[in-house]
Amino acid sequence: MKVQPWLESLLSTAFFTICSRHRDTPRNECNMYCLDCMNDAFCFYCRSSRHKDHFVIQIRRSSYHDVVRVAEIQKVLDISGVQTYVINSARVLFLNARPQPKTSSSSSSKGISHLCEICSRSLLDPFRFCSLGCKLVGIRKKGDMSFVLSNMNNEEEVMIQRREGIMARRLASKEEEEEEEELREGSPQEMYRSGTPTTAHSNSRRRKGIPHRAPFGS
Repeated sequence: MKVQPWLESLLSTAFFTICSRHRDTPRNECNMYCLDCMNDAFCFYCRSSRHKDHFVIQIRRSSYHDVVRVAEIQKVLDISGVQTYVINSARVLFLNARPQPKTSSSSSSKGISHLCEICSRSLLDPFRFCSLGCKLVGIRKKGDMSFVLSNMNNEEEVMIQRREGIMARRLASKEEEEEEEELREGSPQEMYRSGTPTTAHSNSRRRKGIPHRAPFGS
């Protein structure tokens, strides 16, 4: 597998629409995507109520084009070969190819050395693609690259490890709550048993009383 099953859905999703469930609330733009559910985009409030403990990435915008932060997407995708940009002090990359500027037709005559292999858009650095979408097309055409991270065997293993981590955190939290509850609501029998060894220990060290002789017979 060279492409994750959710990637194509992510690239074709329409973002920054108004959430139908939270029309009258602030922050109601659908700018989030769940890699577990692989459905439509959703807003900030839907994330807390419907996608808790899921792997969610946030989509942002630059000049009316969808971008994602490198710090988020590189956890689940091999983004090698894709041009990155620094926007508002954060390194991002574009989801899909952008329309060519009007001067693109004469770009070759100006000696531009770095071009996207798919859409021929000029690049700032020696990368192969201008966006995730163009890399996806390149993988299907040439097959010499992959979106799967080299240190991950497959997508299922990643999801299993992440879910196991979530369950472990939940179990640890539950055990701490139960332990705290036991300490707060200890039964009288447990309190009595805990005090018994102390009593026995103190009796063993108590000095014997003065012996009394039996009275003489008459």
